[in-house]
Amino acid sequence: MNAEIIAVGSELLLGQIANTNAQFLSKQLADLGINVYFHTVVGDNQDRLKRVVETAKQRSKLIIFTGGLGPTKDDLTKETMASMLQQQLVIHEKSLKRIEAYYEKVNRKMTDNNKKQAVILENATVLLNDHGMAPGMAITKDHVTYMLLPGPPMEMQPMYLKYGTEYLNDLLGVRERIISRVLRFFGIGESKLETEIEDLIDKQVNPTIAPLASNFEVKLRLTAKHSSVDKANELLDDTEQEILSRVGQYFYGYENTSLLEHAVAVLQEKKLTIASAESLTGGMFMSELIAVPGSSSVAKGGIVAYTNDMKETLLNVNRTTLIQEGAVSKECAQQMAEHVRKSCNSDCGISFTGVAGPQSVEGKDVGTVFIGLSIKDHPTEVYSLKLAGSRQTIRERAIKYGYYYLLKQLKK
Repeated sequence: MNAEIIAVGSELLLGQIANTNAQFLSKQLADLGINVYFHTVVGDNQDRLKRVVETAKQRSKLIIFTGGLGPTKDDLTKETMASMLQQQLVIHEKSLKRIEAYYEKVNRKMTDNNKKQAVILENATVLLNDHGMAPGMAITKDHVTYMLLPGPPMEMQPMYLKYGTEYLNDLLGVRERIISRVLRFFGIGESKLETEIEDLIDKQVNPTIAPLASNFEVKLRLTAKHSSVDKANELLDDTEQEILSRVGQYFYGYENTSLLEHAVAVLQEKKLTIASAESLTGGMFMSELIAVPGSSSVAKGGIVAYTNDMKETLLNVNRTTLIQEGAVSKECAQQMAEHVRKSCNSDCGISFTGVAGPQSVEGKDVGTVFIGLSIKDHPTEVYSLKLAGSRQTIRERAIKYGYYYLLKQLKK
């Protein structure tokens, strides 16, 4: 079954809200083996919505609408579909009673237009709204199935999961399953990674391989289709193994787990703590770290020492080092990391020093970065980087490299 999703609402076209409903539904439909080939957004205009639907029903067997089921005059989805499908609109008594009970509970008078939310297409299967007022509905006509869902995600998502999937399961009967897996990589560019696995991409059939660039990282989405979930996962396992045999040194995790979250998880697993000494990054590393729930078990604290005298006073960086090697140096990064670990009584100490721009410093080019990593009972490592981009980009990328190097050391 091929599907498409039509989001109804002028606020989407104006950029006032993001169309997260389409993303959610696409993933859910893929799990049912339903191919989503088109996403469309249309404003609150009946003529334009009709034109969109006329196009959709020529190419898709399942059309899912989100939005336009509310009480106001610009909520036109039900009315438009009733006209196109030549269906009467009728009151769904159970939904009306729910709406009336809500207003009675909050001691507010229900206006007449709220009754509109209880209206459904005659002969449609009702999808109850357990988290709002307007019910959803589904109906099949001329071999095309139409499913109407509310726009607010807090209503739409639980409605679809509880009632929509059941309806589609009954509709589909025996079906293929589509299983996806996301592999996450850092320290390698999208073009380089694609080159390393180009032959796998060229011959892909099942599973398919899709490179995705994201915030200084690269992701690979592997997608397998099979009637058996276990067989689909076996296909994914084989493809993943082949990919990691080539670029496994850059691989750090799966799905939606970021470098930061993965680093915190590994620190927690090993029962280790960390402290930071930051010049270049100005406290950004520790700020991001403590934003992760549960990070209090691993974060000791940090020292921001931006000037040389603060590096000397707070981090015990040798004055001779600052004079001879400079603050932007391997030696300075090493001493910063070692002292913050000891002074904070932490298992790990990490330091950041470098040149974010716009001018060079101490004869060092913009983008020169040194990251020190001191782990108890291990020799201190210092990593040298040459980064490009804006001042903010260089700082953000340096922090990600900090998490990446930390993970590499902890996994040795």
